[in-house]
Amino acid sequence: MGELSLAGKRVVVVGASAGIGRSFAVRAGKDGAEVVLAARRVDKLDEVVAEAGRGVTVAVDVRNPADCARLAEVAGEALGKVDILLISSGYAPLKMFSDTGAEDWRDVFETNVIGVHELIRAHLPILDPTAIVAALSSDSVRHPHTALGAYSSSKAAMERCLVSWRLEKPGYRFSCVEISGTVPTDFTSQFDPDLLGTALTEWLARGLVQESRMTPDAVADVLAGTFASAIDNPDVGLESLVLKSPTGPMRS
Repeated sequence: MGELSLAGKRVVVVGASAGIGRSFAVRAGKDGAEVVLAARRVDKLDEVVAEAGRGVTVAVDVRNPADCARLAEVAGEALGKVDILLISSGYAPLKMFSDTGAEDWRDVFETNVIGVHELIRAHLPILDPTAIVAALSSDSVRHPHTALGAYSSSKAAMERCLVSWRLEKPGYRFSCVEISGTVPTDFTSQFDPDLLGTALTEWLARGLVQESRMTPDAVADVLAGTFASAIDNPDVGLESLVLKSPTGPMRS
């Protein structure tokens, strides 16, 4: 088996400005992949390029179909074809379900479901015939978390969308990557601290928080190695990956 490197691979990372997306982009660039990096915060993308040593940046709001199309256009010009499309962008409102309004639903579904769908649609013409299209999901789909009802619902819908993509576009590897607790990320940066404290107490009581959590760099390294191996083995699918800490639940 060869070295698990992304060298020479053609990679698009959406949500590359922070968290797992950022770590994956840096790993890919340092490996020697040709990378196109997308996020809303282009200043943060410039920092990623500086660390990775390479990369083309595109300012993208995935809620805007025109932005998704423009990203694919840039990726086509820069890469020709795409071997890996990693979608790590996402939005999570922390709200009790009874306080979750129509605007919250619109924001979370436009980002986590419609945005993912539009990204995939836009990139179809430039995907390599055995490309990996990976979208990050959440353990909250299978293990519901208080105050994340809209978020987990959107991720469940996104997962079912990937099933439809597999049915209609066999050959491409549409991969759902379920992620549990990972720190540090920007996931909780906009959460109300008081509500987060209340929710965290409940999550702890139900054993939903692991004793130790993964880091974005560790998750990115595992994904990079897995994808690098899969690119060289196109007859192997990656329908579902689950990444979580092997430790037991934290005790409250």
